Amino acid sequence: MTQAPDSPVSSLRDRIGAVLDRAIVRNVILGVILFNAIILGLETSPAVMARVGGLIHFLDVICLTIFVVEIVAKLFVHRMRFWRDGWNIFDFIIVAISLVPAAQGLSVLRAMRILRLLRVVSVAPSLRRVIEGLINALPGMGSVFLLMGLIFYIGAVMATKLFGELFPEWFGTLGQSMYSLFQIMTLESWSMGIVRPVMEVAPYAWAFFVPFILATTFIILNLVVGLVVNSMQDAHHAEADERTDTYRDEVLNRLGEIEAMLKAQARDKDTQA
Repeated sequence: MTQAPDSPVSSLRDRIGAVLDRAIVRNVILGVILFNAIILGLETSPAVMARVGGLIHFLDVICLTIFVVEIVAKLFVHRMRFWRDGWNIFDFIIVAISLVPAAQGLSVLRAMRILRLLRVVSVAPSLRRVIEGLINALPGMGSVFLLMGLIFYIGAVMATKLFGELFPEWFGTLGQSMYSLFQIMTLESWSMGIVRPVMEVAPYAWAFFVPFILATTFIILNLVVGLVVNSMQDAHHAEADERTDTYRDEVLNRLGEIEAMLKAQARDKDTQA
């Protein structure tokens, strides 16, 4: 049976929804999230816990209680619409994990409450544009990563064939070769750590490693960076266009109201005449 719009439950739901939509409430919840992150950081200090451990745990319980009340209020207000928002689902999972009893090694799950700090992304426009840029760049990055995978596989097979017997600790197997090539791609101790020792035994090894570094580090990774930057710029332009369209619609609506008012005044004058 459908409840009447003016039923007590609906009125209570509307009032709670109006409270949750207030900017001050959202800022308070965000402040609690940041405060809880500090509390969880203090819990990692044995010295702090030895002095004020009881207070830390008490404040942690208060923060968790606020989180639970927030989730319950949102479930009551939005009902099934609650599950259509990815951030709501994320918050629900984190709070549910926080309520798991700290027994039999499950206490490590409580530390995952720090992930609620990621909600800062949803309220910071600059961070939101970064996430949108990354998501929009995923299709293009998939093709780039596929190309990188092919280059890595070809390079690993060649490195295993060329240097596997000489340096089995680096290129003895296909997996070891791929890991060593990944280290070389990141330029982490690639010269003195791997390439120069190999060149002492195989002087022409540079003919393999230099083209590999050029292909992966300076070309492929720059392609990824370029895709992310372009996607972030597109997201920024889309947001600016949306603000422009909203402002234009507001102006047109206002002009329509003024036009309707003038027409009404003209009709009143004609009637009086």
